Parts: sequence; structure tokens; C-alpha cells
Amino acid sequence: MVDLRLVRSHALTHAEYADASIVLAGSEVVFLAGACPLDTDGVVVAPGDITTQTRKALANMDVVLRDCRVALEQVAFLRVLVVASTPDELGLAWAAVREHFGHHEVPATLQGVPVLGYAGQLVEIEAVAARGPS
Repeated sequence: MVDLRLVRSHALTHAEYADASIVLAGSEVVFLAGACPLDTDGVVVAPGDITTQTRKALANMDVVLRDCRVALEQVAFLRVLVVASTPDELGLAWAAVREHFGHHEVPATLQGVPVLGYAGQLVEIEAVAARGPS
């Protein structure tokens, strides 16, 4: 069972995501730390490549979701942080996120930032999810 409902306001022009998500009563809310584009040795992958770093951060996010017994369709909110100075650079990350999530149009914030925690890191993805009680 999916423990959330996505909401789209009919009064707004829409991007490729819902305007809100409602977590159903009795659900557990799962807050993930920011997923970084690190390999198994803790090294940032693909320096300078926003798309590849986004895909790796998403793959790392998926590992934590599985560990928490949460499906991708149970993600209620995303924040995608990108070291970027132009909308086109932000768009590279967003395209990878949309591809990854497919038909699940999770509400999200896409934000350009000046720096992230690891040398060479361009992307970090935070997720909030909902699941049935364990």
C-alpha cells in the first residue's frame, strides 16, 4: 500500500511534479540524509558531470530506501541541491531525477547552491518518504 497521496492544484500551471503530498494517518515518516554521489570507497564520482553525479546520488538514495523498506513510489518529497549557476545546469540534474522517478511525480525543490560537502561534489539529494508501520 502506498502511504501517501499526491496533490495537484487545478489553479496552478504545473511542472513535472505534484504540488504537495499527503502522508496518510498511521504511516511512518522516513527522513533520509542527503544522498551524495560517492562510490564504495567514499570518493565523488564523475567530477564536473552533473548528470552522472545525479544518477549516482539517486542510486545511493535507493540503497537507503531499500534498507528502510520503502519503495520509490513512497517518496513524499525531494530536495535536489546542485552546485550550479544557470537554469540549464539545474535542468541536467532535474532530467536525471525525472527519469529515475518515472510516473511518480514526487513534489520537489530544485535548488542551486554555491558549494556542497565533498571536494568536486555537484549534487546532493534529500528525500522524505512514508511507509506503513513496521
